[in-house]
Amino acid sequence: MVKQRILVVDDDKEVVRLMRAYLEQAGYAVLTAYDGETAVHMLRREKPDLALLDLMLPGKDGWEITRLMRGDASLAHIPIIMLTARVEDTDKIVGLEMGADDYVTKPYNPREVVARVRARLRSHDPVQSSLLQTGGLAMDVGRREVTVNGRTIDLTPTEFDLLRVLMEQAGYVFTRSELIRKGLGADYEGIDRTLDSHIRNLRRKIEPDPKKPTYIQTVYGVGYRLTGGD
Repeated sequence: MVKQRILVVDDDKEVVRLMRAYLEQAGYAVLTAYDGETAVHMLRREKPDLALLDLMLPGKDGWEITRLMRGDASLAHIPIIMLTARVEDTDKIVGLEMGADDYVTKPYNPREVVARVRARLRSHDPVQSSLLQTGGLAMDVGRREVTVNGRTIDLTPTEFDLLRVLMEQAGYVFTRSELIRKGLGADYEGIDRTLDSHIRNLRRKIEPDPKKPTYIQTVYGVGYRLTGGD
């Protein structure tokens, strides 16, 4: 069985050593980089299954690498989990809006990071092809492609997974906890803010007017539902 490959990027070699040990024990193959330029080279050459990415790096920082990955069709599908000592909510939101899938603040428990890696990769596993459609919004689950009125939309892995859950039960009102569990795979600390950021990003990409959403509607006091876009 081919092992899934995780790229760990951090300028702290002890952090890299520790994460490598825990990830290898969990059955993953580990690639490493200690600066932004090397990380970009590894991403382009190796195409890992997931990137654990520190924000504060020599050369290109984590935000710049995230922006580069999400703008490169050959890298855009790779899930990104950011690792950082910065704890401000604004930093987390900026990272998520740039396209990161999750965010872990140092100091962290390596077992928690492994659990998040496993959850991200599980939700990203290839599935049998199926087509979902609601109004002008269409999704090919197997090919992980989304179109709005025939126009292809580029989504991050997490945005795709959340939209898939909503489209699979269009019209159903998901509570926030249901959407977190089914779309993200785990109950993460601070996940409510994370969910809000991902929903905001989705609306910006699929809605004709993100300020007046017609697809992803907020049901106040409950959660979200997907409608036909009318």
